[in-house]
Amino acid sequence: MFKDYQTSPFFDEMFTPDGKPKAHYEMFHEVIKRFSNDELKEKHETAQLSFLRQGITFTVYHNNVGTERTMPFDFVPIIIPPEEWEVVEKGMTQRAEALNRFLDDVYHEQKIIEAGIVPKHLVEDNPYYYKKQMQDVTIPLNNHIFLAGIDLIRDENGKYHVLEDNLRNPSGLSYVYQNRYVMRQVYPEFFVNHSVRTLEHQMSFLHDAILDHAPTGRKEKPFAVLLTPGMYNSAYYDHVFLAQQMGMDLVEGRDLVVRNNIVYMKSIRGLKRVDIIYRRIDDDFLDPEAFREDSALGVRGVMEAYQKGNVAILNSVGNGVADDKAIYAYVPDMIRYYLKEEPIIDNVKTYLLDKPEDREWVLEHLEELVVKNVGASGGYDMLVGPHASKELIEKFREKIIETPHQYIAQPTIKLSRAPAYQGDKFYPCHVDLRVFVMRGETTHVLPGGLSRVALKEGSLVVNSSQGGGGKDTWVFKKKEEGEDA
Repeated sequence: MFKDYQTSPFFDEMFTPDGKPKAHYEMFHEVIKRFSNDELKEKHETAQLSFLRQGITFTVYHNNVGTERTMPFDFVPIIIPPEEWEVVEKGMTQRAEALNRFLDDVYHEQKIIEAGIVPKHLVEDNPYYYKKQMQDVTIPLNNHIFLAGIDLIRDENGKYHVLEDNLRNPSGLSYVYQNRYVMRQVYPEFFVNHSVRTLEHQMSFLHDAILDHAPTGRKEKPFAVLLTPGMYNSAYYDHVFLAQQMGMDLVEGRDLVVRNNIVYMKSIRGLKRVDIIYRRIDDDFLDPEAFREDSALGVRGVMEAYQKGNVAILNSVGNGVADDKAIYAYVPDMIRYYLKEEPIIDNVKTYLLDKPEDREWVLEHLEELVVKNVGASGGYDMLVGPHASKELIEKFREKIIETPHQYIAQPTIKLSRAPAYQGDKFYPCHVDLRVFVMRGETTHVLPGGLSRVALKEGSLVVNSSQGGGGKDTWVFKKKEEGEDA
């Protein structure tokens, strides 16, 4: 099966450089060796059909036309030994805490700017910095980040780096569960002798974190809703799944109304007071009185109710100033400043193109680098120098010269790879990992996360909208945790 499989020059998650399975993959390797090619093909097709039957889709937009697709699934899991996961968990907890303190600071005293650690213009000129709406607003637990999705990669030495912070509306949690569900249904053999940390009770941690944000002074049990833009949103499946799993009402803007700065949900029994809104609507569309007047998705007056402390909005408004790709470069300094610690998991080296010396060097080396728009996501408006045409490189050169503050550049890291089974063969594909950090009165990191895989051979882009797929992520239990999967 793996006789033509090449590991070099990359770090491979499953195999050593000489082609032997790593210790934590040995049992898995033994199991797949027992399958015939026909059995593998059949199981692969059954897995893809399972996603289709359950309606697990996302929407890809091209020229303003949306196309529904299922997330391609690959059955070779990413397996993480417990001692390695412990480092990831600590690193993600540390990073989310520093980013939360930064958000609290920039909307209150701005000490980090006064100290000269983060340049003032990067905050003040950021389109996601909502000073007018959020200045000195007191929010429950002083917690701006209830859920973070932090993207990790591994370099050619297997060292973890943070690639990106997602602090507004991180998506993909539902796929973590569905990947595990399909894996257990279609490949039950894999779990027989493996001691994998379960996802079973993780939703209760998420739900508890939501309820922890109830406004102060409310004596009744807090009532929370999940606010969605509706069925045409690309992540709508994610919204439905999370609401169902947590037993929360899934609402659209038209289902809520604000009276005397209190938010209510319309129901057949009349109006029901809402204490917490887990919103999956971007800031701009949240309230036509505070943001875009033309928004038909949000709730008129909800920001005033929020500012007066009568309702909690999760994640908090204005988080985009902290997950901007230019601010990303300063997160290690935030960790040192707020926590007085060294970063456990560091950034990828980043060049800020509004700095003349960085820009000059980057413009001379564009064909070697990755260039990203600081405000874009999903793999859009991005240059991967070594894989780009001369025309595209020149186009990005013009963009950088015209609006240097809009772009950052990073070295092309040799992203780690793992085997993927597509089109009846195994071949190496680049992978990354989105780790979910849930924050309420305590912090909890989901064991594993969403492993994304660039299924096009040679591609570095793992986003589902750009042809990427998903894998199940296993975190092995420590020996003393018992042997039940």
